[in-house]
Amino acid sequence: MTKDQVIVALREIGTILELQGENPFKCRAYLNAARTLETSPTDLAELVRTNRLSELPGIGDALRDKITTLVTTGKLPYLEELRASIPSGLLSLLELPGLGPKKLRLLRDQLNIESIESLSAACSDGRLASIAGLGEKTATNLLEAIARRATYQKFHRLGDALPVAQALLSHLRQCPEVQNAEIAGSLRRGKEIVKDLDFIATSTQPKKVMHAFVTAPSVEKIVAQGETKSSVILAGGIPCDLRVIPPEAWATALAHFTGSKEHNIALRQRAIDQGLHLSEWGLFKGKSKTPIKLKEEKDLHRALGLAFIPPELREDSGEVAAAEKDQLPDLLTRAEVRGCLHNHTLASDGQDTLQAMAQAAATLGLEWLGIADHSKSSFQARGLTEERLLDQVREIRALNSKKPKCTLLAGTECDILKGGKLDFSDDLLSQLDYVIASVHSGFTSDENEMTDRIIRAMENEHVTCLGHATGRLLLEREPYALNIPKILEAAAATGTWIELNANPWRLDLDWRWWHKARDLGVLCSINPDAHKTSHLRYLDLGVTLARKGWLRPQDVINTRTLSALRKLL
Repeated sequence: MTKDQVIVALREIGTILELQGENPFKCRAYLNAARTLETSPTDLAELVRTNRLSELPGIGDALRDKITTLVTTGKLPYLEELRASIPSGLLSLLELPGLGPKKLRLLRDQLNIESIESLSAACSDGRLASIAGLGEKTATNLLEAIARRATYQKFHRLGDALPVAQALLSHLRQCPEVQNAEIAGSLRRGKEIVKDLDFIATSTQPKKVMHAFVTAPSVEKIVAQGETKSSVILAGGIPCDLRVIPPEAWATALAHFTGSKEHNIALRQRAIDQGLHLSEWGLFKGKSKTPIKLKEEKDLHRALGLAFIPPELREDSGEVAAAEKDQLPDLLTRAEVRGCLHNHTLASDGQDTLQAMAQAAATLGLEWLGIADHSKSSFQARGLTEERLLDQVREIRALNSKKPKCTLLAGTECDILKGGKLDFSDDLLSQLDYVIASVHSGFTSDENEMTDRIIRAMENEHVTCLGHATGRLLLEREPYALNIPKILEAAAATGTWIELNANPWRLDLDWRWWHKARDLGVLCSINPDAHKTSHLRYLDLGVTLARKGWLRPQDVINTRTLSALRKLL
């Protein structure tokens, strides 16, 4: 097992023990051990190999043996026994917001609730509301959470679906009979969540291509297999279709199966207006059955009198009219990104050191990297006190004095408290290179209260950027109530940057608002919200969503050189 997998296993043990009413100290030992591993910069496999696990705080002989077993064998009989001791659906209930181990244990003891079905019934018939300390509001909130979960289960996050799709695409392209192959659908458009995956391939031997598709390593189930179309279920439960088409239909089929329904309608109508007929099989003049020769999508757009429309923009949000006038923006590219501001280290809830983060950023070709560990009120994330933050600032300055390949910037992710007050004093904030202000509590405030709270924070002269503006967690937590137009107008008035948080669970601010933000002159800060070195690659997702929001290099602070960024700051 990897370090991350061991951490998940330890947390699962602690949670099951808590559900079973075990000694709190025993439960906490496993949860604390998970936290220790998470915040330890030492290679876990190396600690196991050299028998040095006991050097870590809180890792006694029993935990050392269990962790060693997990690392070396990938299994742990003790964990398997614990899993077998509880109903299979019990742990999944903890995924519902507002339902922790203690509350679930109470419901299990008093109402015998061990599944979504039994929980839903207890919420609906009034039994849950009758339990002291819970009430009607808890029952209503849980029913809403259950309904959202049912909807969420039909979708998959972009960050989860993309690597699965890319691996399958690589597999298809290795098939000798495949001439062209590409991801299509909402994934190619960069939608933040997708329902399924679509692939398009050209070949004169479709049967062999279909065989390669349905026997791919990531395929878990074949739903339907035909000569030109097959449907499967991939790892993670993602439905996936492949269509194999004649080579001459490549450009029109790829465009058809990429664009949104509304975008495709707009293209077909444009073709009709020009005396043409457009379908996935080709572009035809009048009643001709011979398609116009088109090699690529650019040729199709040119034939319709349009500039090439990047896949991310094909949502019928003005892209066709802009393409007709050759007014589409020159969209941001990943190669233009020089750095990012929102990243965490071991000092709060990250997993790597300042040095490791800087080295990883340099390896990715970044010129500068901002460190923004949590502030003191985020106690669940080991938020920094004033003293610890100043110590970190001094350490960053010392590292920069050695002229590393990637320069570190000293910042903070400062909690926006009730009423818009910031978690640190103005005197302390003034000593930093920048300040990201974020909401981490009080999500249930009404729209006016939350909007005013955030705007008051943005009006502080030391606040540089608003972090993850709506607080959403895709397929888990809805955005809090917020008047986004007012937030964008306040950002324009105060010169506050807005974050595009590129963590695949967030992708916040939503791409649908960036065109408006850009037109208001609000600058975007794409941030991976990295909690370990590998998370820095979330920048790729951020660029995709920025492109989807019509953002150009000049709209995004990440494209600035270090000297230009310092002037902006």
